[in-house]
Amino acid sequence: MKKIVFLTGTRADFGKLKSLIQISQDHEEYECHIFATGMHMNRKYGKTVVEIFKAGFDNIYQFINHDTVEHMDRTLAKTIDGFSHYIHELKPDLIIVHGDRVEALAGAIVGSINNILVAHVEGGEISGTIDELIRHAVSKMSHIHFVTNEEAKKRLIQLGEKEKNIFIIGSPDLDLMNPESLPKLEMVKEYYDIPFESYAIAMFHPVTTEYNLIHVRAKAFVDALLKSGKNYIVIYPNNDLGSMEILNEYKRLQNHPNFRVFPSLRFEYFLTLLRNARFIIGNSSAAVREAPFYKIPTIDIGTRQESRIKLSSILHSDDDEESLLNIIKIIEELKIPDNITEHYNFGDGNSDQLFLELLQSEKLWSIRHQKQFQELKGS
Repeated sequence: MKKIVFLTGTRADFGKLKSLIQISQDHEEYECHIFATGMHMNRKYGKTVVEIFKAGFDNIYQFINHDTVEHMDRTLAKTIDGFSHYIHELKPDLIIVHGDRVEALAGAIVGSINNILVAHVEGGEISGTIDELIRHAVSKMSHIHFVTNEEAKKRLIQLGEKEKNIFIIGSPDLDLMNPESLPKLEMVKEYYDIPFESYAIAMFHPVTTEYNLIHVRAKAFVDALLKSGKNYIVIYPNNDLGSMEILNEYKRLQNHPNFRVFPSLRFEYFLTLLRNARFIIGNSSAAVREAPFYKIPTIDIGTRQESRIKLSSILHSDDDEESLLNIIKIIEELKIPDNITEHYNFGDGNSDQLFLELLQSEKLWSIRHQKQFQELKGS
């Protein structure tokens, strides 16, 4: 029996890994473990490790790694130390990490140095800020790549990764996005005490490489939301450098009749709210990845997602209050064509099945632990 460890540090990456964890745990050939750390363990951000337990998963190990948000390097160091001790006891056959957080980087470093296969989910993508640097670094420390599409695969090949070790499985969160399998809107509203008939979703994260501007931009964001006169479901930012400045501005929204502010939401409940929103505003990847899937208009702010997919459902705004208010006024009139998803190339909602097929194949387990740089053909 193969031991597989999934490392998760945020509500977002857990949503991406959930279907992969489920299908692995349900299979008799695999013993699945979850290393939960990062924001999952932080009460300020909802202590979302509770949601992992509620999902019915087994073998959940909890590790507190957070230092102050000003020191991501110390968080990385703590996670490396904690995860190293953990895998020394467990001795897994495969470590699976996702995305572009320091927790994923820690998992990839520990696995590769200890001669354990590391698989990276959703490598080869581009976005912006420090996240992109971390994502590519995780890819270089990983042996196996589960990517969303052909474009991501090509970027990994450019990074010197071997094509035979890159597998296109789509984006695993699509496995959970089928409207028929989501909770009903009325139930979600009742669960979170949301009184609005009509609402938008707001998610604004710090851009760590532009920290000196975060206070001004957070203030402009909140000012624009308040002056727009619309109803908003607001979700806390990631716990990166600059999050405290955003949370300080969110204090102005507490007890305001047009706002409901949450540290976190269950992923499937969030999808239901997103699917029924008038629009989403902010700089979250959900606004440029999940929202177009449901044909929900997006206001994308600033540089955080500047290199992501460009679709007609996404309007870009500068960070100032006037620009934001102007776009909020027109966003609900945006006509989204029925064929918007033609260029939404993130899979067919069967990532878990493709993942399981690969787990059961000899080619995955025969991938060499010793990595070598692959030269581009013809170079």
